[in-house]
Amino acid sequence: MTGTTAPEFTGQDYAARMARAARDAAAAGLAGLLVTPGPDLEWLCGYRPTAITERLTLLVLAPDSEPHLLVPVLERPDAEAAPGAGALRLSDWRDGENSYTAAAGLLRHDGRYGVSDSTWSLHLLELQEAVPLTKYRPLTYALPMLRAVKDEHELARLASAGAAADATYGDILSVRFAGRRETEVAADLARLLREHGHSQVDFTVVGSGPNGANPHHEAGERVIVTGDMVVLDFGGLKDGYGSDTTRTVHVGEPTDEEREVHDIVRTAQQAAFEAVRPGVACQEIDRVARAVIRDAGFGEYFIHRTGHGIGVTTHEPPYMVEGEQQPLVPGMCFSIEPGIYLPGRFGVRVEDIVTCTEDAGRRLNTTPHAMAVVE
Repeated sequence: MTGTTAPEFTGQDYAARMARAARDAAAAGLAGLLVTPGPDLEWLCGYRPTAITERLTLLVLAPDSEPHLLVPVLERPDAEAAPGAGALRLSDWRDGENSYTAAAGLLRHDGRYGVSDSTWSLHLLELQEAVPLTKYRPLTYALPMLRAVKDEHELARLASAGAAADATYGDILSVRFAGRRETEVAADLARLLREHGHSQVDFTVVGSGPNGANPHHEAGERVIVTGDMVVLDFGGLKDGYGSDTTRTVHVGEPTDEEREVHDIVRTAQQAAFEAVRPGVACQEIDRVARAVIRDAGFGEYFIHRTGHGIGVTTHEPPYMVEGEQQPLVPGMCFSIEPGIYLPGRFGVRVEDIVTCTEDAGRRLNTTPHAMAVVE
């Protein structure tokens, strides 16, 4: 196993997060935040219901009142055991009662609230009916920076997850590729991630030959053969924080053209990494990577954004994409993953997780970018 188990976040950590979220909501012109089960709820107060059902669970954060968590009465014991429970007021509702009437009493009748992205439409529509003058906006747009800047403990967990993914890559290079199905190599990746400490495997992309031209190819039954380029993109959660890395390997010796395309992607990834520093707009990271690939004549084959934030989920704000003017801030963590995808032939992608420091960027993945040759 790579690394050791991270220390638990304390009640003070969760209290500080909820207080900051309430302040940020007020600064954004919101009456407060409404958070249902999902990554925001777990990050804010440490509560993760054992099952997410149609029963309403709702955390209400407002700048002028203490945090309030409304839960079904049968789930109250679990909520009381959450590490952040001591920093909030807890109330419950019973089956047969109207949970939305109970929730309405916690809301300002004409308030404008930020709502967690994972909120079910059932809950949101019922809240709108119970408090018809309220308005709602997804947290991705209302407070995109809510989880974006990581503290030192979060950075340590992300670094540990990155190291585990790197160890997985190191191990997969000794696995045989030729003559095996993509699904078999994907299973090896999943096993290795778990062996190196991941509690959850989110994805194991193995795109061989022409399948590599699909950035999100799901490993299939194609048999990998000598001469294939193979895109390996894998990650998940370790100690509650994400990993996500991509390397492109070749089965047997690559052609000159394959080396050239891979070198272009490597150069683009390096250029984007070197552009990371506080104050630089997220879109600039995308522009730098894209310019390298465009100038090499492959612009039309770079078909996705350059990166995404990562934390308690593997995709979250900020996004390294044209139009995102949010400046980089120390503590932000995000991927840099340019690629070139030649339909019907092959694809290449190189991805690291990077954190913005006080004056530059720091990679959380450190495996070589050179194209590895595998058997």
